[in-house]
Amino acid sequence: MKIKKKWTERLGAVLFVVVMLAIWQLLSTFNVISPLFFPSPSRTFRALWGQLEQGHVWAPLSATVLRMIYGWLAASVAGVVLGAMIAGSRLSKNLLGPLLEFVRPIPASAFIPVAILMFGLSNNMSTAIIAFGSIWPVLLSAIKGFSSVDERLYEVADAMGISRWYRFRHISLPSALPDIMAGARVGLAVALILAVVTEMQASLPGLGSSILMAQRSFRTPDLYANVVMLGCVGFLASALLQWIERRMLKWRSAV
Repeated sequence: MKIKKKWTERLGAVLFVVVMLAIWQLLSTFNVISPLFFPSPSRTFRALWGQLEQGHVWAPLSATVLRMIYGWLAASVAGVVLGAMIAGSRLSKNLLGPLLEFVRPIPASAFIPVAILMFGLSNNMSTAIIAFGSIWPVLLSAIKGFSSVDERLYEVADAMGISRWYRFRHISLPSALPDIMAGARVGLAVALILAVVTEMQASLPGLGSSILMAQRSFRTPDLYANVVMLGCVGFLASALLQWIERRMLKWRSAV
């Protein structure tokens, strides 16, 4: 029954996408919106296939994906470490808490000029902005995860004389991992957004600058094709992370 329901839901999702594409095609065919600004799906996917066939998309695609991954990994590591420190130490919470609450509401894009001054129009600038913007979901989730660990587990570990590092690896981290992975998925989406934003702002090679150049030259099918490619990157990255999460959290199904 569960398998049948799962496949029914997937079929429903596919049919919904097909209906949306059909509506898109009709709106373009009957010129409800000018084809200059709203190309049909057939033109869009033709442009995407042409880019794939000619190999024009691979270099900007790989540049954007690498920036997203580097910034996200840096944010994830820093977020977990800071989250563990803040959740596990009242002193760290008192020292870092006010500063983090002051910086957190500031949009990452507001720091792009500062990052350009510090790093120039470089990949380091993009990575710094991506890491800054995508650290917050991981950090807040890590704080929540580490703070919700059952105190009795720590009491048992202390009674057994278990070291702090062993306690972190085998008690704190596994208990906080579901929250951390949830924050990491959100952080990954933010990382992709900021990778595109920094590419547009700094004219770095990538899908962001490709979209901007297509818009300036009114190559709207290429513009939409690159947007579709970004959607595919985000979808596949999220699906991969969910698969990793299921593999890492197998023990939850047995609890």
